[in-house]
Amino acid sequence: MKQITKLLAGAAVATMVSFGAHAQEVTLTVHHFLGPKAPAQSKMIEPWAKKIEEESNGRIKFEIFPSMSLGGNPPELYRQVRDGVADIVWTLPGYTPGVFPRLEVFELPGVHLGDARATNLAMWDLRDEYAEDLTDIHPLAVHVHAGQAIHLTSKEVRTVDDVKGLKLRTPTRTGSWVIESWGAEPVGMPVPALPQAMSLGVVDGGLVPFEVVPPLKLAELISYSVEGEGVNSRFGTSTFLFAMNKDRYESLPDDLKEIIDRNSGRDFAAEIGDVFNGVEEVGKRMVNEGKGQVVQITAAEKATFDDASASVVDRWIEEAKSNGIDGAKLVEDAKTAVQSHTK
Repeated sequence: MKQITKLLAGAAVATMVSFGAHAQEVTLTVHHFLGPKAPAQSKMIEPWAKKIEEESNGRIKFEIFPSMSLGGNPPELYRQVRDGVADIVWTLPGYTPGVFPRLEVFELPGVHLGDARATNLAMWDLRDEYAEDLTDIHPLAVHVHAGQAIHLTSKEVRTVDDVKGLKLRTPTRTGSWVIESWGAEPVGMPVPALPQAMSLGVVDGGLVPFEVVPPLKLAELISYSVEGEGVNSRFGTSTFLFAMNKDRYESLPDDLKEIIDRNSGRDFAAEIGDVFNGVEEVGKRMVNEGKGQVVQITAAEKATFDDASASVVDRWIEEAKSNGIDGAKLVEDAKTAVQSHTK
């Protein structure tokens, strides 16, 4: 009888442990630098979080903190997720120069051709080639936006000669190199600082996608937004990192890790590309309906910019080589992969 009692007690404990494990709840904080209505949150982060909450039957919950509301400045986001200040962040690798030397290849002139989905899929294909950049965090996605247009407060530009001497905002050092190659002056700053910089005349404009025009109310400041026609219509792009603290990820039960993994793969990269491609038209419409206009320069006019910035690729390859990285191979592989997904 005592043996039966012990067996029943053991079974009860096992059942309680099993139930406790199943009922375990995990709350993950998500921190980023744009507002709550920006597409990054409303169309990417929130749907992703909701899907994981549903698939985990509520065992995983998310608290999203936009606009740097957990504290700090945008360039600190990578360190915050690496050090566990936030569980998950969405940020730009370019905000921490030198930490992601391989990922920079997707920002170089002639690599991104204006389709975020195509470049995101290329990034997924080549993930092993830049994996060393991501060893200190758990990557959920790396991606790009649709690409930079040149947004100006007063001057219309059509060729590279027209931008000489202008002060243009850029978020990354590769963007600075491109602007320098045009004979303009790069001004580095996170994108939330751009509206004030434009309104005060600190910069004559900036390189950003149309996606940020609505949340930053840039249509009130833009006189001309410049892009090219068709494929290769933009002036490069920026890479983004959606990442989780490595220890926090490893602490999760295997079944919860599997849910996160299932929602952080190739399909997610493609979905992000569709999101950032899809929001461009809204920004264009706001520029045209505001005080400004969207200017599409011809292929020949766009080529004046591309020809001037070609030297940036050579500069990047040489620097990569000095750091023990085969930059020439990375550039060729990135171009080939992006072209393979470009329609």
